[in-house]
Amino acid sequence: MKTKFLKSLAIACLLFGWSVASAQMMKTKTPTRSKGQTDVLQLATKPLPTVRIAFIGLGMRGPGAVERMTHIPGVEIVALCDMTQEKTSKANEILTKAGLPKALEFYGENEWKKVTALKNVDLVYIATDWKNHAKMGIQAMKDGKHVAIEVPGAMTMDEIWGLINTSEQTRMHCMMLENCVYDFFELTTLNMAQQGLFGEILHAEGAYIHGLQPFWGAYWDNWRMDYNKSHRGDIYPTHGMGPACQALNIHRGDKMNYLVSMDTKAVGNPAFIKEKTGEDVKDFKNGDHTMTMIRTEKGKTIQIQHDVTSPRPYSRMYQISGTKGFANKYPQEGYALDSKAIGADVAPNHENLTAHSFVPEEVKKALMEKYKHPISKKLEEQAKKVGGHGGMDFIMDYRLIYCLQNGLPLDMDVYDLAEWSCLAPLTAISLDNSSAPVEIPDFTRGGWNKIKGLKFAE
Repeated sequence: MKTKFLKSLAIACLLFGWSVASAQMMKTKTPTRSKGQTDVLQLATKPLPTVRIAFIGLGMRGPGAVERMTHIPGVEIVALCDMTQEKTSKANEILTKAGLPKALEFYGENEWKKVTALKNVDLVYIATDWKNHAKMGIQAMKDGKHVAIEVPGAMTMDEIWGLINTSEQTRMHCMMLENCVYDFFELTTLNMAQQGLFGEILHAEGAYIHGLQPFWGAYWDNWRMDYNKSHRGDIYPTHGMGPACQALNIHRGDKMNYLVSMDTKAVGNPAFIKEKTGEDVKDFKNGDHTMTMIRTEKGKTIQIQHDVTSPRPYSRMYQISGTKGFANKYPQEGYALDSKAIGADVAPNHENLTAHSFVPEEVKKALMEKYKHPISKKLEEQAKKVGGHGGMDFIMDYRLIYCLQNGLPLDMDVYDLAEWSCLAPLTAISLDNSSAPVEIPDFTRGGWNKIKGLKFAE
């Protein structure tokens, strides 16, 4: 009976000119490159011994970035811009406290356009609300500036393709400020992975599980809660996506092919808003918990989660699972490895270890010391002093400036921005279509296999 049904289904598919797979997959559009436009893979630009920076957005993240940049040699802070004069002036106090000259101040709705047009600026650092990230980045590149954009770099597919095309056309850098790839555990684990300690990595996981309620009122006009109220999907995916994609060499030998997303109903945040304001929100779009599965061209998988309302401990999950070992950051940092992958220099009795449990704490410490990433070796001590999420923010800023000063490719390019940000619009499509698979475009438009493996420039 089953065989007859499948045969009938196959005949019907042939008659109507479609297959089961094509009927289920939601296709996405990949715009054609303009004539003469080429990719910016491994883009290297003219060295800038002194990097002149303008900051746009001085609310939650901007002031910290201003302060961190005062610790990096060869940086000149030229301009500061925000909606309010108060925040702009306060950011200038950071400079005077550090013994540096005051920057030009801009404040108001559209003053950012004056900032991107300044002649004496090399880099525009954007830390505004999400809805303004892409348009500011596109204009800054058109005005001849390199761009660093807070996460997520873009919220729609049109914005993503706009950033890619503008970067390719102007040959200006466009980097998303994803700090989590520079956390010490992630850097060390990436180094282990690149040296084959986990064998072939088949699966990676990441998440953003971090309640918004304690930050009520901290965001300008509560824009972040409002975005969850009016948008469905994993709208803040990049902290989980970044380390996972780096471990799997996405667009450096592999590419993401499609995703499937599923969410719960919305309960927590609507209840919180009612308690806080009395508003009875009937149409809150984003579910309490969103799960997304991704499959790559090389048969690997990624799982990403988003939850900004449940009473759960902070977690980015971060797991790497390979044929010879496993790494886990939340809730417990640890490694589980095939005994053959652990040398006698790390654990004299390594042959007694088994991958069915985490290695002992002393072995973990020895492994992390042996495989400490070169970037961590150079910057860890200073990063912990300067700070910024334990130091990873400083490493992120330092690496950005270092690469610009030396004319090197950046650690993260515009295609990373695209791949890690695209979950926001694409998960919404999957959710609105009963968790249908959604095609993930090749944002490199054919260049995904040109580079073999991720390598930070030295």
